[in-house]
Amino acid sequence: MMNKQGIVFGASFAAIAVILGAFGAHALKAVMAPDKLLVFETGVRYHFYHSFALMLTGILYPSFPNKQLNLAISFFITGILLFSGSLYAISLLSINGGSIGPVGILTPIGGVFFILGWAMIVAGVATRKPMKG
Repeated sequence: MMNKQGIVFGASFAAIAVILGAFGAHALKAVMAPDKLLVFETGVRYHFYHSFALMLTGILYPSFPNKQLNLAISFFITGILLFSGSLYAISLLSINGGSIGPVGILTPIGGVFFILGWAMIVAGVATRKPMKG
């Protein structure tokens, strides 16, 4: 029994990351300042890393079924939405001189959720004996 949620969310988020990466490389390059394009690309890169982390967590779950791996999935989803989502907003709003203002605090909060997700994988795998197949 795999954790379908991790795999489905991971694959879905990876597809969205491909679309956003292509959008950044083709459509935004002409209208966005290079420094803001780098911000957008950082969002895409971490979006991808943690899409794969979601799928990895779903694949690990049958061997280590526990609450920590379920929490890792929730933390990675939250991290993608807050970290990458805020970077997308920062860079896209900059095209017309806009800003997300104090909502920019969501970026480091999203980063904390990424760290918590990885910590939950460590806790869920290191402290549990694997299920026998």
